[in-house]
Amino acid sequence: MADKQPRIDHSRYIPALLLFVANKLASGASNTYRRQFGVGVTEWRILSLLANEPDCSAQRICEFFDLDKALVSRTLQVLAKSQIVSIHVDAYRRRTINLTRKGLALHNRIIKVALSREERLLTGFTSSETDKLAEFLGRLLIQVTTLNSQDLKLRMDARRPAGKTSRKRASGAPVKKRPFEKLSAAKRPA
Repeated sequence: MADKQPRIDHSRYIPALLLFVANKLASGASNTYRRQFGVGVTEWRILSLLANEPDCSAQRICEFFDLDKALVSRTLQVLAKSQIVSIHVDAYRRRTINLTRKGLALHNRIIKVALSREERLLTGFTSSETDKLAEFLGRLLIQVTTLNSQDLKLRMDARRPAGKTSRKRASGAPVKKRPFEKLSAAKRPA
């Protein structure tokens, strides 16, 4: 008798397909940027955000790219030591990060390669299809944020003693959008 347990069809399972594409893009970009510019994809992502948002905080970088604080901190230290970014601490101990002239020059060299990679990736897609793809991915980004919030609520509820549940979000309250959605398609890092 054949096993009738559900199986993942990796050719149609959207979470796997998105992960495969993202991993391949990230590793290819990291290899290219390291070889040509001496920085990896994490450094590039930070540079791309700082070019769009001067006086950025490390927390904003973490939230924007959903990166680990320790990774961002280590990366910023390396970039600061290389004089690619400057970190300013104000009287209230708040840190703001900016590109230096050297960092901006590096950004301006890398962005040409990043945009070329994007153009080659989208070869065969019409402008309309590219717009639709960006729209669908933006919608998925919102959905995954909602999905993760729901999963967190389920985990929290499972830990509570019987009879107690977590507070429900007001039905009219907006779902927090991912920070990445604020960038236009042309400004998104690879």
